[in-house]
Amino acid sequence: MTHTDHAHSDSKNVLCTEPVLTPDTVHRTLSITSPWPPIVHLGIYIFLTSCITITVFGNLGIIISISHFKELHSPTNFLILSMAATDFFLGVLIMPCSMVRSVERCWYFGKLFCKLHYSFDLMLSVISIFHLCSIAVDRFYAVCDPLHYPIKITTAFIKKIIFICWSVPAIFSFGVVITNSHVSGIVGYESLVECFNLCPITFNKLWSVIMFFACFFIPGSVMVIIYIQIFIVSQRHANILKQVTENMKNNITSQISKQKDRKAAKTLGIVMGVFITCWMPVFITILVDPFLNFSTPEVLFDALNWLGYINSTCNPLIYGFFYSWFRKALRYIIFGKIFEPDSSLANLS
Repeated sequence: MTHTDHAHSDSKNVLCTEPVLTPDTVHRTLSITSPWPPIVHLGIYIFLTSCITITVFGNLGIIISISHFKELHSPTNFLILSMAATDFFLGVLIMPCSMVRSVERCWYFGKLFCKLHYSFDLMLSVISIFHLCSIAVDRFYAVCDPLHYPIKITTAFIKKIIFICWSVPAIFSFGVVITNSHVSGIVGYESLVECFNLCPITFNKLWSVIMFFACFFIPGSVMVIIYIQIFIVSQRHANILKQVTENMKNNITSQISKQKDRKAAKTLGIVMGVFITCWMPVFITILVDPFLNFSTPEVLFDALNWLGYINSTCNPLIYGFFYSWFRKALRYIIFGKIFEPDSSLANLS
């Protein structure tokens, strides 16, 4: 999700009623497209290209691993596979064009592609968040109700969840952007598209509130509550196991239990920390900016937008590299062993 280049707060009275570039328009355009010296341009390009590379190849590694190895064909991993596909498409289709727009402060790809870009941008970002929430629900049943988990969380059920995670954001995103309802009532919006050759995307007051609550606050609150419950139940299970092992005077098993508990707590902390760090700033800005007359500095909003993108960069690190099966699968991929006969039957546990 991206925000308008906030020059429109200074150009509300600039309407493209005449096809003439006035000196004032030229000055504004130049000030927008040339904000940094070349060395800064290069540094930002290198950093953002690195983020895109990690996003694309990290998530591609997860896609290939889960698709190829039969041992990984489980309901939970299918959710992770779907989320990895979402983040992969974000890295391939959205982030490169957004990088050019962010660095050059200009949109070179035309008005029609601007709409398509934003529609897919919004859709994939929301899909990624919905997947994070769905994975939290899956882990909740696995930890808190393990006896009924295989019955409730089946492959057929996960396919329905994945369909919802993709279809609802798609309908929402394309519906909002195509109808232009997200910019209804914003004076000067079209002038930035037509006169300044930009792709200025923003939300009015109504849609900023809807976006904040529907796409961040509600899913985020569900995730926080679920992971707190998971942590509490994990602690309870660890304490019970500790008492059992103490009665059996098995200090080794007790130590292993403590290590697993610390690892689980650390993983949950990283999951929530990364999600909140990446998404909260940009969604709060989306919420308050229309009520502040779009006064948020353009560079700040752009940086927060990329912080949200970076959540897709971190996802393969969190849900992939934290699992031993992914590290083993990655070695198979890197060394070309997946092309060997019966490699799909390899033991990754």
